[in-house]
Amino acid sequence: MADRFYTPQLLPPGEFVLDGAEGHHLATVRRFAPGDRVVLFNGDGSDYPAEIVAVSKKSAVLIVGPPLYADREVGFDLVVASALPKGDRADFLIEKLTELGATRFVPLITARSVVVPKASTVEKFSRAVIEASKQCGRNVLMQVDEPARWNDFLKRTDPPPGRYALHTSGSNGRIDRATVKDGVIVAVGPEGGFTSEEVDEASRMGWKEISLGTRILRIETAAIAAVSILI
Repeated sequence: MADRFYTPQLLPPGEFVLDGAEGHHLATVRRFAPGDRVVLFNGDGSDYPAEIVAVSKKSAVLIVGPPLYADREVGFDLVVASALPKGDRADFLIEKLTELGATRFVPLITARSVVVPKASTVEKFSRAVIEASKQCGRNVLMQVDEPARWNDFLKRTDPPPGRYALHTSGSNGRIDRATVKDGVIVAVGPEGGFTSEEVDEASRMGWKEISLGTRILRIETAAIAAVSILI
């Protein structure tokens, strides 16, 4: 797969200037030269083959060819709502969910949350999504929502119909793959798990309580495992 660079702009065939962080990365960090070929993408689902015609320290001029639609998505809404693990494990979580094909990520704030998302969390994670998408070949970016408190999130009507809350004392019931075609959301609690009150409230709102087994998994392990089952 050719080296890939992201831009949020439209990419009509013809001359295009890639600037900002991506332009600097192409020209100065990677040191591409005129005549080199790369692929641009903007989140619309297509690859945009392009040839570099000029470079400067912070930008590059490219000739963009016709788009090539590349379907690398899972084909259904796959949402993960999760409390955040500590440190770099949160970045790891976002990277792997992007690679696996999750369509949306919601940072959760729960009763036992140790890590409370900051104002910069969405921007930071969105950048991580772009980097992971460049590597894995996705052309549709995983959406990162604003942080949400669990009880408030349960009242929202936008999550897909297949709703599962992972809980260490769950029934060990399996995720029903028949719900996949209509969309599915998996909720993952913090290191101490959801409280019984939080699980009970979710059950009243139509969520199914499930467990991934007898061992207690870290946040990122549970989320990755659940998504892997679904795809």
